[in-house]
Amino acid sequence: MRRHQVRAVRTAYLIVRERMLAEDVVQGAFVKAYEGIARFDETRPFGPWFTRVVVNDAVKAASRRERTVSYSGEGEDLVARLADSGSGPEDLAEEEETRRKVWEALAGLPPAQRAVVVQRYYLGMSEREMAEEGASPPGTIKWRLHAAKKSLAKLLRPQFRAKSAQAPPRD
Repeated sequence: MRRHQVRAVRTAYLIVRERMLAEDVVQGAFVKAYEGIARFDETRPFGPWFTRVVVNDAVKAASRRERTVSYSGEGEDLVARLADSGSGPEDLAEEEETRRKVWEALAGLPPAQRAVVVQRYYLGMSEREMAEEGASPPGTIKWRLHAAKKSLAKLLRPQFRAKSAQAPPRD
């Protein structure tokens, strides 16, 4: 449990966007893993199998929550806590603004698309690994990633255009 808990909570948090819900998802995933350990293939590593359980449960929890309650913008900004603090104040402010815009854009994605973004760019999984561990066809994974990137670009383009228009010209 100790080996996988931090990564699992971070993964769930990035999908469900609420700390307490992420912790509940991971706790439930550990129970599911314990109850389903007989189905686990001992020739394969435990981490990816458990991550699949966490991601699937997080997507379900986020979908349920988004159907019943709108996102209020509350919650701990885990992404900000993981930032490199070696930059100057202006750089930190700019990074924080970018992080906030990306975080808000991620909130605009459906949970399944948010999950593939987290798996690909936070967990560093390849599309093949995502397909194998998620029991989804590779085409579905590629489509979700493509749709998520397209949506993120559409959501972020106006903010970054406005920022570049305000910046002084470079020599």
